[in-house]
Amino acid sequence: MHNKPAATPPQPLAGLRVVEFTHMVMGPACGLVLADMGAEVIKVEPIAGDRTRQLLGAGIGFFPMFNRNKKSIALDLHTPEGVEVARRLCASADVVAENFKPGTMRNYGLDYATLSATDPRLIYVSHKGFLPGPYAHRTALDEVVQMMGGLAYMTGRPGDPLRAGSSVNDIMGGMFGAMGALGALIQRGITGKGMEVQSALYENNVFLVGQHMLQCAMTGQAAAPMPDRISAWAVYDVFTVKEGEQIFLAAVSDAQWVTFCDVLGFSDLKADSRYATNNERVCQRPALLPALRERLANRSAADLAALFEQAGLPFAPIRKPEELYDDEHLQATGGLANITLPDGERAGQTAQTPLLPFTLNGQRLNVRSDPPTLGQHTHELLSSLGYAASAIDTLHRQAIVR
Repeated sequence: MHNKPAATPPQPLAGLRVVEFTHMVMGPACGLVLADMGAEVIKVEPIAGDRTRQLLGAGIGFFPMFNRNKKSIALDLHTPEGVEVARRLCASADVVAENFKPGTMRNYGLDYATLSATDPRLIYVSHKGFLPGPYAHRTALDEVVQMMGGLAYMTGRPGDPLRAGSSVNDIMGGMFGAMGALGALIQRGITGKGMEVQSALYENNVFLVGQHMLQCAMTGQAAAPMPDRISAWAVYDVFTVKEGEQIFLAAVSDAQWVTFCDVLGFSDLKADSRYATNNERVCQRPALLPALRERLANRSAADLAALFEQAGLPFAPIRKPEELYDDEHLQATGGLANITLPDGERAGQTAQTPLLPFTLNGQRLNVRSDPPTLGQHTHELLSSLGYAASAIDTLHRQAIVR
């Protein structure tokens, strides 16, 4: 059973129909945002299902994370009958979203040019590796664009590029696709006409590293990788403390530095003129940080966290993703919601998933329906498109739908 909020959260996109031809993360993330805000999102899957359903390892959480609040219809788009079903679905849609290789949707007559010729109000969201240009033909993955777009360089140590620990470009690329769709919907309300929206992994990654590009433009010096960077703040680091525990501690202003010294009993550091201002402390980091590490080595992480919380100083325990299930704040604020897992060894069992990180009218947008099983809504959707029961049975027997 799902967590029942005290009141029904707003559904600003209720009544909007979205048909998505998506797989993996980027396209499904776009559909997730629209679905959570109330849109009817129909996921078109191949007869064998979105391959994400069968992924193992780091990919096993993709499908249940990004496909809640959606309906599933399974079609064989390699048949004329399957394509006809898809076209009827698109004709009933406000928004069509896809994230396949360039040219794929055109091969089925499901591209923007074809569909908009008969439905000029259609909003069409394409998620690609690259926006149109010299790289458009390349096959992109989150890791590919992180490597070529400077993010892996900035994340890893010098000479050791390292991808970020989440599918940041896929997820944000989908979010920007949804943002573009919302803008297009507003414009359609004014002009009556739809438009095509394009979002891309590479350009998203470039946006993420833009602050480092501007750092170079302003200083004439290339930004160093984050582990080797010149920090903007003197105290802004992970410290290893008692029993090998780790905790992040920071003091990012002169006032916080004074408080930092007061709560930790470092009156001598507070009085030291070399550390009077943040910029002076930054210059003294090679000496200051080892001194702080030595002084903090025998303090417990729990005691430091209590001191910093009471003093209003920035701090953070170093936690693993699975530890977030026990997070007091997430539990108290309803940031996690129950879903029933649709696939894998634990299919049918309950797990908790994070909700979108914003509120409407003070409420989180909840789970209205579980991630669908493959083809769960095929019959329902075919009936709504005008297919008779006998025609639906024929499509099933011929394995055109599932």
